[in-house]
Amino acid sequence: MKHLPNILTGGRIILTLLMFLAVILSVGGVPFLSDLLTPDQQFSLQKFAVIAFFVAGITDFFDGWLARKLNATSLWGAILDPIGDKVLVCGAVLSLMAMNVAASAYLPCALILFREFTVSALREVSAAKGVSLPVTLLAKWKTTLQIASIGFELVIVSWLAFGLPAEWQAGATIMADSLLWIAAIVTVITGAQYWEAAREKLMDI
Repeated sequence: MKHLPNILTGGRIILTLLMFLAVILSVGGVPFLSDLLTPDQQFSLQKFAVIAFFVAGITDFFDGWLARKLNATSLWGAILDPIGDKVLVCGAVLSLMAMNVAASAYLPCALILFREFTVSALREVSAAKGVSLPVTLLAKWKTTLQIASIGFELVIVSWLAFGLPAEWQAGATIMADSLLWIAAIVTVITGAQYWEAAREKLMDI
């Protein structure tokens, strides 16, 4: 049982890979094989990608909860968990781009990617100096907002491509983009918080 949290984290990374492969296959990114797909099969692949994303997102909550519940925290868990989070978010954002998400989503998506890569680099440099940057409560909410908003965008863009009723398109897109912007703003705020915390700790060395 003590290995279950790490199994869930590893499963999240694998699901993310499967999600991305399904999207790439559905949009024509696999030579020869993609050309053989019917529109229904393309839609099925994108539905699978959306489901895989949400299942992977749910594991983000349960692996940490189980690790605390079972007293099964480990070095591998500490390494894999943030990797799993960032692979999931970045893979989903790239999937949105591959699926031709609306241009209104470009900037918040770019802000999310910028923050994730910047904080990853910041953590790596800080760790090399012996400085730890604990996860804040707002950062945990950030992850939840990212999964909800990016998942909403994935649903919208796949249904738009395969026949979402026209009268729903504008309203659904506005709702999805609004939630994505909220996630992006919280993401940038947490990035600034980590940057300030790292700056203060590194100056004391």
